Amino acid sequence: MTLDFITNNGSYGYQGHEDDNPIITMKKGQYVTGYSVGILYLEDCWYPVIPGNVANLSTYDFPVRLKVVPGCNQERIHAGDPTLLADIIRAAKELEAEGARAICAACGFFGNFQDKVAAAVDIPVYLSSVVQVPWIKTGLKPTQKVGMLTADAHGITPSLLASCGIMDPDICVVKDLGKLPEFSAIIESRGSFNNDIVRQEVVNAAQEMLEENPDIGAILLECSDLPPYAAAIQRAVKMPVFDFITMIRWVHFATSQKPYYGFI
Repeated sequence: MTLDFITNNGSYGYQGHEDDNPIITMKKGQYVTGYSVGILYLEDCWYPVIPGNVANLSTYDFPVRLKVVPGCNQERIHAGDPTLLADIIRAAKELEAEGARAICAACGFFGNFQDKVAAAVDIPVYLSSVVQVPWIKTGLKPTQKVGMLTADAHGITPSLLASCGIMDPDICVVKDLGKLPEFSAIIESRGSFNNDIVRQEVVNAAQEMLEENPDIGAILLECSDLPPYAAAIQRAVKMPVFDFITMIRWVHFATSQKPYYGFI
């Protein structure tokens, strides 16, 4: 094994009791270990980041590492401001250098930059929950669609969808939450919200979406603030609900495989 291989691939190290080799090699430039997923997040947001939120570390039963993208606020990311690209790539490369095995993000509108960031780094990139749509659609009947609850329907553009691998926007039904009285506290950075009311608003929105579109076969929560309400939505609509956390868990386990032990 060459030094270049060790240097570039050391982040996939694993120490278990079955290992006979006492020599442990560290990736150069990495100091913090024990995590696989690095998560980019926004600057200048002001609202409660509750358990279940992508940016709340108690959401996970495994370690993740977060990194802010300087100057990246809601207005700019929702609009897909192209001047953000350099800073997003820079932050992604920093996570890669620090040992992340994959990169996610804490806003669905990072999907505007999914294809370009994936091309710029040498580890897998899944910036938006929206990248799950093609996989979700594959499991549905040909006539069924994916219902998407979003914080900003105007931001779900054909360009964002294409960046996330969705070439046919018609496979999605998009429902806007951004103008709901209490949920809008997140969009407007009002500093607080009534969590019970937010939960009921998003559940009602999901039910309305299904009543208006009975051909929906699964729901995707675009917004990184929606996973806290995924269970309530699922109980109400009785169908699969995908969100940022289903994606991050999938990425984590794919990049943190451990040996199995048991009886045969």
